[in-house]
Amino acid sequence: MRRIITLIVFILSSALLGYSQNQELDSLSIQLAFETQDSIKVETSLKIIKLLYESKEYNKAIKYIIESEKLSNNITFEKGIATTAYYKSKIYADKGDYINAINGFKKAKSIYQTLNDTTGVAVVNNSIGLLEINRGNFAEGLQYALAATRDLEQLNLKKELAQAYCNLAEAYLNIGASDYAIQFNLKSLDVLEQLNDPLKILTTKIKLAELYSKNKEYRKSIEFYESVLNQSSPNSDSIKGIIYPKIGREYLKFNDFDKATKYLLDGLKLNRSSNDKAGLLLALNGLGALNIQLKQFNLAEQQLYEAGNLAKSTDNKQELLTYYKYMKVLDSTKRKFDKAFVWQREYYNLKNQLSAANATNTVKLKPSDLEFNPNFDKTEPTLEQTEEIVHPTPLMIQSDNKFKIVLYGLLAALAIVSTFLILIYMKRNSNIKYTQELEEKNIKIQLQNEAFAEQTQHLENVNNVKDKLFSIISHDLKDSLSSINGFINLLREGSLSREEFDNLVPELSENANNASLLLFNLLNWSKSQMQSLDPKPSLFDIQEVFEEKVKLIEQRMESKGITLVDHSLRDFAYADKSMIEIVIQNLLANALKFCKNGDTITISNHISNGSCIISVADTGIGISEENMSKLFKNSSFTTLGTNNEKGTGLGLSICKELVELNNGKIWVESTVNVGTTFYVQLPKSKPNN
Repeated sequence: MRRIITLIVFILSSALLGYSQNQELDSLSIQLAFETQDSIKVETSLKIIKLLYESKEYNKAIKYIIESEKLSNNITFEKGIATTAYYKSKIYADKGDYINAINGFKKAKSIYQTLNDTTGVAVVNNSIGLLEINRGNFAEGLQYALAATRDLEQLNLKKELAQAYCNLAEAYLNIGASDYAIQFNLKSLDVLEQLNDPLKILTTKIKLAELYSKNKEYRKSIEFYESVLNQSSPNSDSIKGIIYPKIGREYLKFNDFDKATKYLLDGLKLNRSSNDKAGLLLALNGLGALNIQLKQFNLAEQQLYEAGNLAKSTDNKQELLTYYKYMKVLDSTKRKFDKAFVWQREYYNLKNQLSAANATNTVKLKPSDLEFNPNFDKTEPTLEQTEEIVHPTPLMIQSDNKFKIVLYGLLAALAIVSTFLILIYMKRNSNIKYTQELEEKNIKIQLQNEAFAEQTQHLENVNNVKDKLFSIISHDLKDSLSSINGFINLLREGSLSREEFDNLVPELSENANNASLLLFNLLNWSKSQMQSLDPKPSLFDIQEVFEEKVKLIEQRMESKGITLVDHSLRDFAYADKSMIEIVIQNLLANALKFCKNGDTITISNHISNGSCIISVADTGIGISEENMSKLFKNSSFTTLGTNNEKGTGLGLSICKELVELNNGKIWVESTVNVGTTFYVQLPKSKPNN
């Protein structure tokens, strides 16, 4: 819920501030252009840097920072040097560069301290505190943040102070110090009410209500939830949808069933109408618990069953834990103890899982770390500075002797315990070493088995490629070559008249083209299967490739009565030209194969999202949905063309491999008896990776 409200605040604030920030930036940029090279110019530049940082335009901000830093150094403007260092460090922090960020912050702080600029020191302390807290250095980070709030309180900078209080509250909550979190949220709320910031007031009240509920102060929790409802507008159903179930569950904790029923049912109704799963889950679990206490077991079971499904589908582990708890109570009350035992086991398994996660994420600090230490960033005094000369007395000497005896006894006990612990440690290390050796041997054996399996699979794949090659060569290639050979024998024997010769020439050409394309595809396919294709990308003109490949099929298109529409443009792609030539040749051959007399083939290319899109479209017989799923697969699926042309079924498989080797994509759209369009997307420049 905290994340949802924060997101609402962020979106609304961004929308309100965006326009005014742009106007202010334009005004400051014009002002900066006419100012002389002095401290006033730096001050104007710093205002621009602040606006750019707040709008997260870091690259633009860095340019102004470099110029401002250079000018500040030239004119020895210390405040400018400190402030540019501060904003540069803020950008480093946002980008996760901790070393540069912390060094820059400390440089800025040192200059601000020299200038006695309390505001600057407070702002830097707050930034260092947030940085350290976000990295998990809670003890150090809290001290910086507390130092910042102390100075901001004295300076009465309400806006910055409200944010600092809010950040401290979040930090204390993350380390499990909920009392401190409540304290600083209350301080933040007080300042926000003075600033009259309704959105942040709403957010803070919800946080306080949740914290009081966690501390089992249910009356105060209800007080803040109801204050949120009173503050929100009558039409804010999204907020009411979450708040109603929460208030209902708070009333249920001290058995006020009437009010609990009212709020839970109102929440259920609102969340069902808006389909808000988070609010619906809260309402259903609450109603399930309520109806268990009212002895309405069937209704409780239905509501909890729905809540359980919702908790699992939304991965809400906390509400799933609540669901397990109430199901255990329900089945125990109904004396179904076998089922109750199952729910209890699920409940404790999940609870232990969540507790382990919280233990990992939560850092426990000493009480002294939670309070402000005024000397937190001062150097510790040396031994020489703290030593005092004390003249011993007889009583002191006697006490000292007793102390020595006790000390020696403790040292002896410590030596015995240490020896015992060392022996245990050595034995444990020996066991660990033996276990590690066994694990290493098992891993080596496993890796060897995986390598053998991979080699075996590779050999099987190569053997399958060989079998497929021989199968295709023995059938399809053999047919085309036999036809050509028979035609040549007829010519040699003089058995053909001139008229018969002229009639058979197109068929001979068709067979020769089929045999050539078949052999071409077979060689490329077998090469790709044996993993030896290595693209050599360069920039080339797509239109030139289209022109070359269209010439190869012009005669066949004319003989089938097919029209070519050329919409290609002069445009460049970055890929292996010879591979893309293979792709386009296959796509044109496919289009020609499945077109009939009177059909049209259209070739085109255009730019989309910085990529080159090539398309080959035809108005042929189209592809059925069943056959669409078989395209581009490494199999010999094929169908006869409109003139019974044969194929290997490998062309599109080769196209897919070649396109993907060049960082591209290939896909198809088709409708039966309407036509087919193949698309190829290629990069226009060398990819970053």
